[in-house]
Amino acid sequence: MYLAGRPRDPDGFVFTAVKGGPLRHNNFYQRIFCPALARAGLPPQVRFHDLRHTCAALLIAQGAHPKAIQAHLGHSSIQVTMDRYGHLFPDALEQLADRLDAAHAAARTDPARTEPQHEVVELPARQATGRA
Repeated sequence: MYLAGRPRDPDGFVFTAVKGGPLRHNNFYQRIFCPALARAGLPPQVRFHDLRHTCAALLIAQGAHPKAIQAHLGHSSIQVTMDRYGHLFPDALEQLADRLDAAHAAARTDPARTEPQHEVVELPARQATGRA
């Protein structure tokens, strides 16, 4: 847990430069990110933000719920998430229809299933209030 041992400072940085203080974009890219890309065998054109998009795409591919993805990415609304990543859910309606069809077929073919049992619930009798 990276943050567990760090002092709680509402104005402090989560990630700092080696000597403290803010990370500088160019320094981070040249000293850390580009060497990490090379070690991972990734092309140098990969941007840091591409990792965020990859994360979202992997979550969608694993079947994560869109609201969970929204929360994970910190989007302000589900609309932001769906506007950006909705194209990665192309067969969602087809999958939904398939699941409904399967549930219907299972309900019709289950030999243990009998006609639905309806429970009769008696409501308490109304008390006479004396009003018309």
